[in-house]
Parts: sequence; structure tokens; C-alpha cells
Amino acid sequence: MKIKGAIFDMDGVLLNSEILYQRFWLEALHYFNYPATESHVLALRSLTGKKAEAKLKSFFGEDFDYPTVKAKRIELMDNFVNEKGVEMKKGADILLPYLKEKGIKIALATSSPLERAKDHLSRVNLFQYFDTCVCGPMVKNSKPAPDIYLLASEKLGLKPEECIAVEDSPNGALSAINANCKTIVVPDLTPCDESIKPKLFALCDSLLDIKNYV
Repeated sequence: MKIKGAIFDMDGVLLNSEILYQRFWLEALHYFNYPATESHVLALRSLTGKKAEAKLKSFFGEDFDYPTVKAKRIELMDNFVNEKGVEMKKGADILLPYLKEKGIKIALATSSPLERAKDHLSRVNLFQYFDTCVCGPMVKNSKPAPDIYLLASEKLGLKPEECIAVEDSPNGALSAINANCKTIVVPDLTPCDESIKPKLFALCDSLLDIKNYV
């Protein structure tokens, strides 16, 4: 089936921002004296809301104050981005216009709120390439549930199987796989999970490699 759409996660895929989430979750947790490690914050990738809260409570107990710690993480990260900006991932500014030239529709499927996604992508001149955006608060069930990719493909007017989905994290990849998208993983902070590899359309070293599959 011809590929007619491309759906992208944002953090760790288009922007080198996943590492910022890891850094500032860790700093926020330490600020409130939680004994957090890198493995704890890596487990939060692509999780939002109740799922992120449940994950953190499984680590630090039912009394964990998720709203307060999250607010601190947002404060720390926003201060950093406002001062130093955010970097795009290598090849993002080449791949997106390439897809547009080929007539492929482009959607965003990110756990981040729309305002933050628009702000961060606009800082690196990437927001202009998107036909539609679907963000975490717009769907009932967050990644790894398929909701966000199902809605993104629907907004593009396409079937999920007509779209590639580009992800970096296990939770994100499972979301795209569960939606029946042609899932491509470009690893960011950790290698691709072995259990996911057989279900992928492709495993790429960089965004530029995706040009070989469309």
C-alpha cells in the first residue's frame, strides 16, 4: 500500500528534547527529595497524565505528589528552553520538506500539550510543515494506547496503514504499532527494544534514512 501520510512523535524524534525531560524530571524529583534514578525517568517516556502519575507512584508510593513535582519539572524545563532554546534532531529540516514535496501529508502525535509543541517546533522552523497536530490532552488514552495515532491518521483523512509513524521510545512505538501504522523507530536515549523490532516497518539510525522508505 502506498504511503500517503507521515506521523511524527516530537520529543526525541524531531527535537533533541527527550533528554531535557529526563534531566528536569530528575532534578524536580531530587528537589523534593525523592530517590530517583535515570531508570525511573526513562520509564516515563511518552507517558502523560494518569499513566505517568501511576508509574511514579509505583516507584515512590501512593503518597507521591505528582502535580507538585510535575509543576516543578515544567518550571525548570521552561526556564531552560526560554534561555537556551531547543535543538532539532539531525535531518528533521531535510526530511519534512522532502515529504511535502512528495505530496505526503504530515501530522504530529505528541504527548506534549499543543501550546508547548507549537512553541518548540516554531523555534526551529518546523511547525510550518505540519498539516495537523494531535497532542496528549486531545485523546482519552495516552501512549502506548493507539488513540493518538488513530486520531492523527483520521485528521489526515487516511487509514493508519497508509501512514508511517516515527517514534523513538518503546511506549510510543507500541502506540503506533497498536494503531496499525507502518512504524519506524529512530532510537534516541536507548536502543530499540528487542521485543518491538519484529513488529517494525523499519529501524533507522537517523531521520535521513527514512527517505529510503517513502
